[in-house]
Amino acid sequence: MRPPPFSHSRGLAFVSGFLPKRQRLIVFSFLLPSIALLLVFIVPTLDAIRLSLTDEALVGPGYLDPQFVGLLNYSDLAADRNFYNSLRVTGLFLLFSALIGQFLVGLFSALLLRQRSLRFRSIPNAAIIMPLAVPETVAAFMWASMLVPNDTGTANLIVSLIGIEPVNWIRQFPLTSIIVINIWRGMGFAFILFASGLEAIPPEVEEAAILDGARGFSMFRYITLPFLAPTILVFYLLTTVGTIGVFGLIFFLTAGGPARATEIIGIYIYNESFQFFQLGYGAAVGVIMLAISVVLGVLYLKVLRVKV
Repeated sequence: MRPPPFSHSRGLAFVSGFLPKRQRLIVFSFLLPSIALLLVFIVPTLDAIRLSLTDEALVGPGYLDPQFVGLLNYSDLAADRNFYNSLRVTGLFLLFSALIGQFLVGLFSALLLRQRSLRFRSIPNAAIIMPLAVPETVAAFMWASMLVPNDTGTANLIVSLIGIEPVNWIRQFPLTSIIVINIWRGMGFAFILFASGLEAIPPEVEEAAILDGARGFSMFRYITLPFLAPTILVFYLLTTVGTIGVFGLIFFLTAGGPARATEIIGIYIYNESFQFFQLGYGAAVGVIMLAISVVLGVLYLKVLRVKV
């Protein structure tokens, strides 16, 4: 008869029941970093939920004597058109800049630069990874100088070569501009993940597929993509959380404007909390933002069917 599968509860029971006390303390001490990391996440989350149930503010009665208001902040959110606008902008920003843009650029770059016959691969490798080293604030001011609306901006100098008049990029194409900038900034992370995932594919599997006649797209669909599924899951999980939480890049470029066209949910939380001083209301938006991230993570697990 096969023994029952090992589980964490059986492992802890074994540790607590069969090891001497001194060794048990050593074993459990290895868990302390994980417990500390869990507390770092749980404690602020619980405090944000508590804050979202109050009318706490930076000025007025909500500052002097904050009161418990239950779900009032959440009911106000349900009637706030600006909140729905921030969700729409965040969804478009996440979809086109991360889930599609960074994914396609990173995967295509990893596949292309994997070719052993390609010469001088270190140059495009460095060009793709370099944006990761640029802080959000520096990237924002760098792109702001490139998107200057007159003929001195780099972007307008380029389009002038084909006879196009200077464009006010931030005002005419605000959301498109920050999507392109975020693709540029995040493509290095996608490239590193996918390149490492491609290197983990066993060579003998690819050789066997080639002997069976797999070529081009069929090789990618039936061999490369299934092996990359765990890497794609990690990419989507980390990129979704990171993209929803983008703040400095957009704040220093557009501050959510013009006319809230680039006000993603992070900018909306900042405005409600520190421009309009409603800390409780801003915390309620943050809790919704966390819930959306968790739901998307669960959906990724379901769609990709990856066992973790």
